[in-house]
Amino acid sequence: MKRRVVVTGLGLLSPVGNDVATTWRALLDGANGVGLITQFDTERFPVKFACELKGFDPLQYMDRKEVKRNDVFTQMALAASVQAMADAGFSDGGYDPENTGVIIGSGIGGLKVFEAQHDVYRERGPGKISAFFIPMFIPDMAAGIVSIRFNAKGPNYATVSACATSAHAIGDAFRIIQYGDADVMITGGTEAAITPMSMGGFANMQALSENNADYQHASRPFDRNRDGFVMGEGAGMVILEELEHARRRGAKIYAEVVGYGATGDAFHITQPAPEGEGAQRSMRRALRDAGLDPADVQYINAHGTSTPYNDQNETRAIKAVFGDHAQRLFVSSTKSATGHTLGAAGGLEFAFCALAVRDGMIPPTINYQTPDPECDLNYVPNVAVKHEVDVALSNSFGFGGHNCTLAVRRFRD
Repeated sequence: MKRRVVVTGLGLLSPVGNDVATTWRALLDGANGVGLITQFDTERFPVKFACELKGFDPLQYMDRKEVKRNDVFTQMALAASVQAMADAGFSDGGYDPENTGVIIGSGIGGLKVFEAQHDVYRERGPGKISAFFIPMFIPDMAAGIVSIRFNAKGPNYATVSACATSAHAIGDAFRIIQYGDADVMITGGTEAAITPMSMGGFANMQALSENNADYQHASRPFDRNRDGFVMGEGAGMVILEELEHARRRGAKIYAEVVGYGATGDAFHITQPAPEGEGAQRSMRRALRDAGLDPADVQYINAHGTSTPYNDQNETRAIKAVFGDHAQRLFVSSTKSATGHTLGAAGGLEFAFCALAVRDGMIPPTINYQTPDPECDLNYVPNVAVKHEVDVALSNSFGFGGHNCTLAVRRFRD
């Protein structure tokens, strides 16, 4: 018998807010996290805008020594994890360390420190490279640092699957609790990749929007005039907990995690498989795992990157899986507001699904102006919708053909 798993805590850092309440309110209000890049000089770059964090102060969560010894992606992960643990009621303990685990993913890891230390090497030689460079750079260190902070001695590792990274982390954490290897899991994703190398590389592969003249509307998933994604940064952490463990301590419950589907396209390093074939199987597996029929779903938080191939193929995949019911679904892309946070996207968007279930509110796809005949579903254009959400799916798809779908349901005792 698989054990039931519920969501009892959330922590968010996003381009539209540095906590859960601010981020969620901003999404529902149609806020836009885009702006001109402030972290480096973009004069020589074809893309001059991104969705940066605003006003994040790591000293609220760690001392100066910790800040100096951790890359920004780890600082973000720790901050969002502190938020999530407090939200779950674990600030003063209440959990067994040996049955509490951590899975936190990052698609790229410590790219900021990598670039900075490469400059040190080029200018001053290998003897001046920081002794902390390697532990600051490697993507698993976010999970390691969070486990140290909370003395979490259960399963502990990182996932790396490009833009599906944190969805896989949450899915694996769900399985670990289901099968009794932990009672509590701190899980999600983090990314701080708005750097010269990253922006230059993504731009040169023509993945990014270059709409500098109208950057406020550049992230426009499913819109006919979409021309690429907008880079974002942030962290999304969730506390998953075995149901009886949560009941015994009287925890509040956002939603129940009921399904996890993961597939591979085996097709192309960056393009999705035609007709979203891998995405279709991912959604079907999540529904089968949850014991749900397609008609049971009200809302899908789409991967919805604002790229021509992704949005079209995800639309086709949804129509293939849901048939006539696809026209009754609400399908929105919150990347229109947050940008694409790469390895953190699944964590943020899973949290948005849990909040949609809790509040009966569906966040919009902002910047939607021109319908695309190839993308003909209800994308909740520009204005949030109040509607009961009993079941929500979160889709995350990554370069390399990685597909992941998570299903959450309104908790029934």
